Amino acid sequence: MKSSVQRSPVDALPGTVGTARVDRRTRDLLPRLRPGDIAVIDHLDLDRGTAQALVDAGVVAVVDAAATISGRYPNLGPQTLAAAGVVIVDGIGASGVAGITDGAEVRIDDGAVFVGGVEVASGRVLDEDSVAEEMELARTGLATQLSGLTHNSTELLRREQDLLLHGLGVPRLATPIAGRSVVVVALEYDHEAELAGVRAFLREQHPVVIGVGAAADALRRAGVRVDIVVVDAAEDLPSAAALRGARDVVVRADRGSTPAVAEQIERLGVRPSLIETAAAPADAALVLADAADPTIIVAVGMRATISELLDSQRPGAAGTYLTRLKLGPRLVDAAAVPHLYSGRVRPWHLLLVMLAGFVALAAAISVTPVGHEWAQTLADTCSDLYDQALGLFS
Repeated sequence: MKSSVQRSPVDALPGTVGTARVDRRTRDLLPRLRPGDIAVIDHLDLDRGTAQALVDAGVVAVVDAAATISGRYPNLGPQTLAAAGVVIVDGIGASGVAGITDGAEVRIDDGAVFVGGVEVASGRVLDEDSVAEEMELARTGLATQLSGLTHNSTELLRREQDLLLHGLGVPRLATPIAGRSVVVVALEYDHEAELAGVRAFLREQHPVVIGVGAAADALRRAGVRVDIVVVDAAEDLPSAAALRGARDVVVRADRGSTPAVAEQIERLGVRPSLIETAAAPADAALVLADAADPTIIVAVGMRATISELLDSQRPGAAGTYLTRLKLGPRLVDAAAVPHLYSGRVRPWHLLLVMLAGFVALAAAISVTPVGHEWAQTLADTCSDLYDQALGLFS
């Protein structure tokens, strides 16, 4: 969806005008953004999730102190901004950010940033064509990034082999999973579209639903019952209603730590289980489901490809890579479900097939001599019945 880029009037100075919102931490900036703002950030290799959040906030421009595309790998954020019509200026440096006051009216024209009519910073302008060129060049850096991912995966496997390979340390759950299908929902990537795609599967197959963090609240708002909630000891908890409504609550924590959120959850009248791992909460949820021997696990709102893993810029990318290798054919991405599952056969489906068969049979018989005789007899019978009915009413 294209955002409407604000332009100054014809008789005024050219460029894009908006209110500057400044914060080096993009995550902290997002809640303060309003439609028409200009986001001033310091974000090397902008990822797609953050870019989509900026687009959803309605910003008209993004000014980045760092390189939005550094060339290390083809990150997906700039493509999202450019496709939405957001003006992108990057590489203005820390001194450029220092010249922009939070809340000031800013004008951007051809890579120059003006505050009060004075140019305070300048950088590189990126549009859809230049982003495509930069992305193509950045693909040459994939080999180096993959080498780093492989090294991190080896180190993680050495530390987490008991959990990932043998399931040791997985808590016992009250929710029965063995022999059932499981849907694990996270809010990492395009979860709304993927959740809409598995609606029929949720409605007809009644799988076990695991909500990761804030996904538990999103599922409740969508009218989906959550059986298990997995929370991260280092992140905010979902609502008390989501925690109380689940049959199991599992806290992911680093090994040897004592998570304070466990006490918070207990104060709500819920006794949580604990899984100690360095893997991300979504990966811990997948491991949790896999250990209980389900028939299939559907992953909703999770990154799957190498480009998406690298684009996420999180330390747990190695954990995601190993988890998917561990689950193997049991794991299905939600994007594939609409192509693989068309829904359960209902009685009215069979009725329509039978009716179509009867129509085809009648059409075939009607062209034979016997069919003509039956048709004439049926017509005579209907005529007699009609005459008798008229006689009764008269």
